[in-house]
Amino acid sequence: MSFFEKLKQGMSKTRKNIAEKLSGVFSVFTRVDEDLLDELEETLILCDLGVNTVTEIIEKLRRQIKEEKLKEITDVKQALKQILLELVEFEQDEEHFPKVILVVGVNGAGKTTSIGKIAHVYQSQGRQVLLAAADTFRAAAAKQLSIWAERAGVPIVKYGEGHDPAAVVYDAIDSAKHRGSDVILCDTAGRLHNKKNLMSELSKISRVIDREYPEAAKETLLVLDGTAGQNALFQAREFANTVSIDGIVLTKLDGTAKGGFIFAIRKELGIPVKYIGVGEGLDDLQPFDAKEFVNSLIE
Repeated sequence: MSFFEKLKQGMSKTRKNIAEKLSGVFSVFTRVDEDLLDELEETLILCDLGVNTVTEIIEKLRRQIKEEKLKEITDVKQALKQILLELVEFEQDEEHFPKVILVVGVNGAGKTTSIGKIAHVYQSQGRQVLLAAADTFRAAAAKQLSIWAERAGVPIVKYGEGHDPAAVVYDAIDSAKHRGSDVILCDTAGRLHNKKNLMSELSKISRVIDREYPEAAKETLLVLDGTAGQNALFQAREFANTVSIDGIVLTKLDGTAKGGFIFAIRKELGIPVKYIGVGEGLDDLQPFDAKEFVNSLIE
C-alpha cells in the first residue's frame, strides 16, 4: 500500500468530517452566491480549521469567484481545493548534512515514537542515524527511546535519569563524528509548564552544538498530538513563543476527526508541517506532502 493510500485510510475520520460536510454543501447549492459562501464558512469552522483561517479562505474564494466569474459549483469546489493547498504547501529547502535535530513536545504527544520513525525515514534514504536520549527529566524516556532505537536499528547515546541533557548531546556529537553519522536526533524534556527551564535547557544544548559541531545544520521539530485539535494549536503557540520551531510533526491523525487544524497551524504560526503520522507502524510517519494531504480530504 502506498503512503497516499495509508494517508487516505488513516485520515478516514478527518476525511469523513470534512469531505462529507463539504459534499453536503456543494450538493445542496445550485447557485454560486453569498448563501453558498456563508454555508462554506460555517462548515469549515465546524471542521476545526479555525475562525481566522476560515475567514481568510472565504475572502480569497470570494475574490476568485468575482475575478474569474465562476458560475459552476464544481469550479468553486476546485478553487477551494487550490486555496487549501496553497495554505499548507511550503518550499522544502535542500537538506544539508551532517544534521542535528532537536525534537520538542509535551509528554504524551508521541515525541519518542516520532523520533524512532523519523530515524527510519532517514535510514530508508541511506543516511546514518544516531539517537541522543537528552530527555533525562522523565525516568522512562531513555528506556522508551532505546526500544525505538532497536526497532529502527540505529545506535543510541543515553545515560541515567537526572544526567545533564547537554552532556548527552555532547557525547552524541562525539560518537556521531567517530561513526560518520549523517543525522543526530535528540529527544528533549517536554516541560512546557516550566518555560524557563525548557528554554534554559534547549539554549544550553544549542550552545554545545554550535561549539562542538559548527559544521552541522540544526533543526528543531515540534511534535503535536493530532487528536488534541485546537488544543494542539495552543501548544504550538506556547512552544513557538519559547523556542524557534522549524517544523511540526503531527501524530495520531488516524485517531481523530480534527485534522483540519493543520490549516490553522500553518496560517496562524507560519510553521510548516514536515511529518505526518497515521498509524503505529515504523513506516506510518512520512514527510508531509501538501498535495496528497489535500487530495485525501477533497476528491
